[in-house]
Amino acid sequence: MRAPYFAACAATVLLLSGLLAACSPLSLVNAVSPSGATRTVASAAYGTNPRHVLDIYRPENWTGPAPVIVFYYGGNWVNGERGDYAFVGRALAARGFVVVIPDYRLYPQVRYPDFLTDSAEALAWTSRRIKAYGGDPKRIYAMGHSAGAYNAAMLALDPRWLRAQGTAPSILRGWIGMAGPYNFLPVENETTRPVFLYPNTPRDSQPINHVTVNAPPALLIAARNDSTVDPERNTGALADRLRATGVPVREVSFTGVNHVTLLATLSSSLRRLAPSLDAIEDFVHSDGGRKLPPAR
Repeated sequence: MRAPYFAACAATVLLLSGLLAACSPLSLVNAVSPSGATRTVASAAYGTNPRHVLDIYRPENWTGPAPVIVFYYGGNWVNGERGDYAFVGRALAARGFVVVIPDYRLYPQVRYPDFLTDSAEALAWTSRRIKAYGGDPKRIYAMGHSAGAYNAAMLALDPRWLRAQGTAPSILRGWIGMAGPYNFLPVENETTRPVFLYPNTPRDSQPINHVTVNAPPALLIAARNDSTVDPERNTGALADRLRATGVPVREVSFTGVNHVTLLATLSSSLRRLAPSLDAIEDFVHSDGGRKLPPAR
């Protein structure tokens, strides 16, 4: 039974690594990731724009209140659809979490910082309404992959965005970043440049410049073989800054995965590549790492 599994696993990895410009490889991951004992509870509008919609997942038989994870997907702020990340919602819900996956506006419809306004609005909506869906509004975690990890970081570290929604980063018990760009000036990626107003990208667009002692605890996950977002310049530098400021941070890096497949390790089909899901579950159940010693 092991040989067919690893053959399928290898094929999926190759597809994920090579099909970014073709039809969405995430559709493949969704197709081979069963829902298990989870269900999509609802889709809801959190704002007035057609992109202001979110999906909510939770365990099938959960009575709640459960910890809540708001997941922001990546796509370089130019593409992405919440339905492509159903495997993330199902994987996290199967571990006992209520999961919220919002869409947000993308370039060229908007540029920095409008997608942060959307992300903050979705988080504020969650804080105010998630109790009705079985979630615990006192245990909310922002999470993201790639560009989505940037969004989560900015909500956790820069109070401007949640303040505009009548709340603050203190609504977060912690935040989780996977392969996030947190320290990327000057902007080198040609696709990213117009999103961040290049060559006039503001310094305060960088999460690393907003670290204070009041920041919520962080779990930073990276792929050592990430050729898209430099893990040392971004994850490593942010972890060092948080640690130096006295903010609880757990920094985890995995070999054998890259920028894309790191996220795919949350799916049941690729989970053996790296224990990302276990790290997330441990972080949340340890109250944002407060009940565990810091680890690298």
